[in-house]
Amino acid sequence: MGTAPSFGAGAYAAALAMVGTSNGLIALLASIAAGCALGLVVGFASLRVRSDFLAVTTIGVNFLFTGFVRKQAWLGGEMGISGIPPTGLGATGNMAMILAFAFATILFSLYVDRSWMGFAFRAVGEDESAATTLGIDSRAYKLAAFGIGTAFAGLAGGLYAFFTQFITADAFDFILSVTLMAMVVIGGIGSTLGVVVAAIGLTLLPEVIRFVNDYRLLVYGGLLVLVIRVAPGGLAGVVRKLFARAS
Repeated sequence: MGTAPSFGAGAYAAALAMVGTSNGLIALLASIAAGCALGLVVGFASLRVRSDFLAVTTIGVNFLFTGFVRKQAWLGGEMGISGIPPTGLGATGNMAMILAFAFATILFSLYVDRSWMGFAFRAVGEDESAATTLGIDSRAYKLAAFGIGTAFAGLAGGLYAFFTQFITADAFDFILSVTLMAMVVIGGIGSTLGVVVAAIGLTLLPEVIRFVNDYRLLVYGGLLVLVIRVAPGGLAGVVRKLFARAS
């Protein structure tokens, strides 16, 4: 529930780096480092909590981040940071770069899912006590999950700063975290490709149906409730059931 702060930290780090150096590579590295660092801090703070309490902790981080940024003059305060230098790639080049990073992220996620680390992640997620009994260091894998996930969130924030060239704290509020969670739940928890499909769909939905943009939290909340009630496995679960019936 607290991915938006790491996304925002990456965006602000990239913006400051671009303003200071105009070097896109340094800015992206700064965004990854900032997102990962914040994720590890939250991870350390969350090691002793589970399930509902973990969700509440990460929600709190979301509000702390936006509140902190709004009061910092060096981060632009309420006005944000504008005039972020362009990457020099142009609109087409920026789009190609974003798509390339998105594709690389998907491949990395699929690789991790099929690796020993993915097995450990699933074991800790399904039953932490049982995983610990089997010799899996749940604390280490929790921190790894926080670190990897928020590093990619920071990278996404850096790319967002490149794309918009203007950022404010409002862009990284709790609504963004709900949107990201909706993408995961609707796509299917644990399914990389299902989440990709849901992310594309929920991103395009406000563009296709304009009223959704004004009632985004209501619509996404309703979709979450509907999916959890009717299809807990999300789109991936529905597809698996259809293939099982067909075979």
